[in-house]
Amino acid sequence: MKKMIRRLTITILCAYLLAGGVFAKELIPVGQVVGLELRTQQVVIAGFHEQQGVEAKAAGLKDGDVLRKIDDTAITCAEDVRKALQKSDGTVSVEICRKGKINRVQLTPHITGDGPRLGVYLRQGITGIGTVTWYDPETGKFGTLGHGVNDSSGNLLPMTQGWVYRASVKSVKKGRIGEPGQLYGTVASPEPAGVLQRNTQQGVFGMSDNPWEGNALPVAAKNEVKTGRAVIRSTISENTVREYSVEILKIYPKTRGNGRNMLIKVTDTELLSITGGIVQGMSGSPIIQSGKIVGAVTHVLVNDPTTGYGIFIENMLDAAS
Repeated sequence: MKKMIRRLTITILCAYLLAGGVFAKELIPVGQVVGLELRTQQVVIAGFHEQQGVEAKAAGLKDGDVLRKIDDTAITCAEDVRKALQKSDGTVSVEICRKGKINRVQLTPHITGDGPRLGVYLRQGITGIGTVTWYDPETGKFGTLGHGVNDSSGNLLPMTQGWVYRASVKSVKKGRIGEPGQLYGTVASPEPAGVLQRNTQQGVFGMSDNPWEGNALPVAAKNEVKTGRAVIRSTISENTVREYSVEILKIYPKTRGNGRNMLIKVTDTELLSITGGIVQGMSGSPIIQSGKIVGAVTHVLVNDPTTGYGIFIENMLDAAS
């Protein structure tokens, strides 16, 4: 009986390694910068009109407040705000969420020729740039960032839909001690290159039928990642992908799920001269070691822009599945 159980265990393990495990997987390490648009049902105050927003400011509304209700109308889009104000006959009660706490404020909308207005600019979601880590030519799936996208409260953005766009880098703000750098990019086409499906702590994932080209590489298991030399694949000018040398300084406990599985340091002199190291927009740059994809760049150390963190590729793939 013990032999039968042992054989069954070995059979199941082999089936996992061959069929479902990441160890036999090959993916294209992309390194291409892209535009990301994540939509949500949260409507967030993004600013105030100079004249029409006086009442809203005086009532205590602030940038980053999430609008939940106006009187009894639930707010899930900008049109809900317009409809709620049209029904009001004076002062309205506005329910907001600020840093996880629910508050209500009373205010009188600004009256215009087109009807009452709160006098605030609204945002429904987040846009930005990042780097595609991997693309699976067999399934059309891809992963980017290596970390999640958070809302104004610091919580994981509850994405309802999203898109990825081809983009190019137009300029670079070089990183300095205490001041992270940044890639500035423009979208190459208004037509999406793919659809975003999941926003997780380990990355943002989606599907694309507009494939990224390149040679597929095997995926490394966590225990294959070692300290020592490696390269990252990134875009820091136009849409040209290049490889840059880095060193993996430290491997952290494999149970970490926060995108900080390894400590990396940029050693490439050209990259250091242009960006100062790791900058915003490079998140998702694939890390390659010994001919395998081992992870992705996720964070930069504010006090040392030459150094940052990376996530294991296996953790990204687990979150994507």
